[in-house]
Amino acid sequence: MILAQLVLNGLLVGAVYALFSSGLTLIWGMMNVVNFAHGDFVMLAMYVAFFAATLLGWGPAAFVPVAAMALFLLGVLVYLMLVRHVMRGPMLAQILSTFGLALVLRYAALWAFSANFVSLPEDLTGQVVTLGGLRFEPSRVLAGIAALLVTLGLHLLLTRTALGSRLLAVAEDRTAAMLVGIRPDPMQALAWGIGAACTGIAGGLIALFFYVAPSVGESLVLIAFVVVCLGGFGSVPGALVAGLAIGVIESLSAFWVGAAFKDVVVYALFLGALWFRPQGLLGKA
Repeated sequence: MILAQLVLNGLLVGAVYALFSSGLTLIWGMMNVVNFAHGDFVMLAMYVAFFAATLLGWGPAAFVPVAAMALFLLGVLVYLMLVRHVMRGPMLAQILSTFGLALVLRYAALWAFSANFVSLPEDLTGQVVTLGGLRFEPSRVLAGIAALLVTLGLHLLLTRTALGSRLLAVAEDRTAAMLVGIRPDPMQALAWGIGAACTGIAGGLIALFFYVAPSVGESLVLIAFVVVCLGGFGSVPGALVAGLAIGVIESLSAFWVGAAFKDVVVYALFLGALWFRPQGLLGKA
């Protein structure tokens, strides 16, 4: 029963990992740009959720969409003001620019909110429910199910809609897309907005059961990179599979070897998997 509880908790958290990692893999697939500020986008969304809940008394149904819209606008702004210009330069300029953006966001949050850890009220989503010997924490269940649905929705958007076809056309060949009348700039700005909105939803959901602090983005961005690399760059289904797997591995390793060593286990298995399949689980060779 303990094993089943650990797997359940890992799957619920892993679904949230998959959600915010899907935004990172979308941006990479569209523009081959690595966004080192991705974790700090999640951190900002967590603060939006915290202040909406504590100052305005909002619940998840209100502050999660608000966080998504706020981060969508931030993503579009970052593309228009920064990424669109550095894309013309070498890869090193792209890496340093997003890394610098991460530092700006992190230290701005540190200055504005202090380094103190805060958390949302525990009664936002109700009391723990026990069914069949398994404990279901409403905050984790809500976060896991919502994250899973949004990730699947993103995949359907990319593969089953005309908008998704235009986004994928720009990702495949920018010049060819222009020849058939697709304007790359609006599509890439939209991709950044959607990717950032995924972090907004994920941040609002994570804040339900995780601490909020300016430094939280540092650990989250590492998780996002591991998920994207393991799942395959540019693959949303790959991010989903990898996110769920990493969530379960974290949960089991924290129980068996201790919480202090769970990241070691995750990264060791991650490196082992890439040794045999460098393109990731669902990535293209």
